[in-house]
Amino acid sequence: MAPPPKPLHASFLCSLALALLRAGRLSAASHVAAALPAASPPAALLRRLIPALASSGLAAAAVRFRPVPGDPLTINSILRSHCALRSLGPALALLRSSGSVDTVSYNVVISGLAEHGHHGVLAPALLAEMCKRGVPFDTVTVNAALVGLCRNGQVEGAAALAEMMVRGGGIERLDVVGWNALIDGYCKAGDMAAALGTAERMRRQGVGVDVVGYNSLIAGLCRAGEVNAARDMLDTMKADGVEPNVVTYTTFIAECCKRKAIDDAFSLYEEMVRMGVLPDVVTLSALVDGLCRVGRFSEAYALFREMEKIGAAPNHVTYCMLIDSLAKAQRGTESLGLLGEVVSRGVVMDLVMYTALMDWLGKEGKIDEVKDMLRCALADNHTPNGITYTVLIDALCKAGNVDGAEQALLEMEDKSISPNVVTFSSIINGLVKQGLLGKATDYMRKMKERGIDPNVVTYGPVIDGFFKCQGQEAALDVYHEMLCDGVEANKFVVDSLVNGLRKNGKIEEAEAFFRDMNERGMLLDHVNYTTLIDGLFKTGNMAAAFKVGQELTERNLLPDAVVYNVFVNCLCMLGKSKEAESFLKEMQNTGLKPDQVTYNTMIAAQCREGKTAKALKLLNGMKRSSIKPNLITYNTLIAALFESGAVEKAKYCLNEMSSSGFSPTSLTHRRVLEACSQSGRPALILEIHEWMMGAGLCADITVYNTLVRVLCYHGMTRKAAAVLEEMSGRGIAPDTITFNALILGHFKSSHVDNAFATYYQMLHHEVSPNVATFNTILGGLESAGRIGEANKVLNEMKKSGIEPSNLTYDILVTGYAKQNNKVEAMRLYCEMVGKGFLPKVSTYNALISDFAKVGMMSQAKELLNEMEKRGVLPTSCTYDILVSGWSKLRNGNEVRKFLKDMKEKGFSPSKGTINSICRAFSKPGMNWEARRLLKKLYQGAYCCSVLSFRSSQHPVKRYRKLPAEIIPESPLTASLHALCAAAASVVGVVLVISLNLLLQDDPSNE
Repeated sequence: MAPPPKPLHASFLCSLALALLRAGRLSAASHVAAALPAASPPAALLRRLIPALASSGLAAAAVRFRPVPGDPLTINSILRSHCALRSLGPALALLRSSGSVDTVSYNVVISGLAEHGHHGVLAPALLAEMCKRGVPFDTVTVNAALVGLCRNGQVEGAAALAEMMVRGGGIERLDVVGWNALIDGYCKAGDMAAALGTAERMRRQGVGVDVVGYNSLIAGLCRAGEVNAARDMLDTMKADGVEPNVVTYTTFIAECCKRKAIDDAFSLYEEMVRMGVLPDVVTLSALVDGLCRVGRFSEAYALFREMEKIGAAPNHVTYCMLIDSLAKAQRGTESLGLLGEVVSRGVVMDLVMYTALMDWLGKEGKIDEVKDMLRCALADNHTPNGITYTVLIDALCKAGNVDGAEQALLEMEDKSISPNVVTFSSIINGLVKQGLLGKATDYMRKMKERGIDPNVVTYGPVIDGFFKCQGQEAALDVYHEMLCDGVEANKFVVDSLVNGLRKNGKIEEAEAFFRDMNERGMLLDHVNYTTLIDGLFKTGNMAAAFKVGQELTERNLLPDAVVYNVFVNCLCMLGKSKEAESFLKEMQNTGLKPDQVTYNTMIAAQCREGKTAKALKLLNGMKRSSIKPNLITYNTLIAALFESGAVEKAKYCLNEMSSSGFSPTSLTHRRVLEACSQSGRPALILEIHEWMMGAGLCADITVYNTLVRVLCYHGMTRKAAAVLEEMSGRGIAPDTITFNALILGHFKSSHVDNAFATYYQMLHHEVSPNVATFNTILGGLESAGRIGEANKVLNEMKKSGIEPSNLTYDILVTGYAKQNNKVEAMRLYCEMVGKGFLPKVSTYNALISDFAKVGMMSQAKELLNEMEKRGVLPTSCTYDILVSGWSKLRNGNEVRKFLKDMKEKGFSPSKGTINSICRAFSKPGMNWEARRLLKKLYQGAYCCSVLSFRSSQHPVKRYRKLPAEIIPESPLTASLHALCAAAASVVGVVLVISLNLLLQDDPSNE
């Protein structure tokens, strides 16, 4: 171990350190001081060295040494250094253990405590300690204590202490510094009346308010929003002969910038310069912030660059302000550029700067970069606070990583950082987006248990989520809970409720709610009006929609492009293209520029109506307006042109799309192939597919599945099988959808064996069949009349672990019913309903038909009753089956009953049903029943004339003499021939002829 330095050596080092300090070489001085043992230097040198180190800002070096006994200067220097390092514990320990402290010593420590906010409450205790030790106070002591209490928010306590010190004789009177401390304390507490009262008392006691006091009052009035009163205070200040300084002007400038009154801010800046008051970094930073707030980023950046030339170089606050503003304006790339500059210039990065960048990166969806930024903050010894964690949680939720967000919340709580309403709202919003509404409501309950009240931002996404996932009632329950908690709805909640109600078919309630919010004085915006207009249009209430649009303009909310787009879209959906075109012209006349959405809507409407020429004209108009068509534009047009058979024009559009930089997508491919399919030109399918592949279409499984499906739809199964081989050649493995399409194609082409061969090929490729595969096979067997082979398929399903679905049972029941296998059909039906499946109406129709064929109409009627009980509404076909069945049994009462039901439900009997009625009731002996039935059937639309003929009169000839325009075009016309033919062979039969009411009213036609 090296021997300790000799006194001579220590003296030399002390002298060297002092010389280096005088020369301003602080780093070298610190290094030399660090080489000195704390106890070895001579006292005389230490008396000079310790104060020199402390006054030079080398606090860490100063606190290494022990104070010289009996020397208050060294003690005070070390105390000041401890306070500078925020080592308040060691400072208090040294103060209390040293016997040679004075008033200055206590003043240093009390000031240090005051500088660190919540420690200021210790000031009265130290004053009491001074009394006990016999250390006298001075005004500095009292002022430091007052500042500490006021900074801790204990302004009343500070005022009471000042009163006590003056009355008790501790000090003669409060000086300007003490009064300023009280004024500033009241201003920061928001008690401007007390602050102004204190200033008045100060004047009465003969102490004039100085520039510091006036600045505190002006800042307090500005914070309270009383800008005019602050300006009056400025006038009073000038009248008292107190000249405004840079702080005075900066306070006003900052307030103007916060209110976005940037022109007023620059007027004050010019006045300030004219008065000879030079701006500082705070003034210019406030102006940079103001320019950013109004979106004038170029000017803000130019001023930022000028700051250094003016002599007020940007500090970390300026950088942080600009980086934060750019990030919030989604100009994060520029923010990152400034961040690089911060690092290169050695500007200290604070937590606010890191948090701002994390926020921007999170909104951009760059979650890995957010985590990297947090790691950098931790590496710079910044402790994340509640805002930092909230930004991280929000970013994780936006990225869909709700589990990660919950982990961050737990970590936050482990570090004793309390989450706030914003933190919980972010997590709740993330859970709602994932559809986890149960967990979202659990978090709301936890919030309330912790005493954190959910706000409208918390409730809004939950209401919207319940509308989308759990229905109207649940959403309205949450809304009422929100109102019970005293939370008022905002525009987002209004939009969610109006949108949710109208989607649930409650447009009247939606409109009533909208009106109620309007009457309550809520300033609804374009989005709210647009949602209601869209809902009214979609329910066909055009008059009400236009009325709301008129109301929008009356409220000085001039329609924007989105509002016009809604009108155009809804009119197009209603098939009113001309009205939509007039809105497009009106939009242009008002100076609004139609956008891609406007033109795409109009083009789609013309394409739906088959008016491709008009659609192409709109495309040209779109280009003339310098609006570039997008992929949606081209997809819509190309599909419509192929569908209409305009192949060359479609190909031209495809080439134009490719030259515009758009590669065909799987959506383009699907729409175009389906259009070729509908145009009746299936030969084009493969040609267009090849062209798209050459134009850059990415050949994936989706593209090939579309091709296989379209080919199979047209029975081109051989070509579809060839596509399967092409897929294998490209290394694209066919999936379940591919094989399902091919199996369906074989069944449609009646190639049942090929369909089964494809199924076994599917198993050979180790592609697992799904329930759709088996349903396709069963459907094919049912269509081919081979439902008896269904058991084999059901066994395959069971082997694959796939349970029959609703559709499976529908196919089986229908198939067995068509084969007249009532026992198996009913067994499967019972099994189906026993599993909770609801049969389709076609399934019930097949069962009812099966019973009707064999005259089991009572059972058929029972099935109808059960069908209605289960909420399955009978169709016209159901009634046709029942009427025909009862007609075969010649049961006029039942036929009349079902005909009446048909009429009430707006159904008309089919031609086959009328034929059944005619065959059954135009027999000898059924004349009266025939007349009654047909009167019932055509009452109100037709009259029934009963004409009796004898054998000498030929009814067919008489019928043929009727003018053609008298006989209505209906299914009945054809059956009249059957009636007449039946009547011609029987003497005295009643011929029932249905004619228009015109015949009834015109006696000449009798």
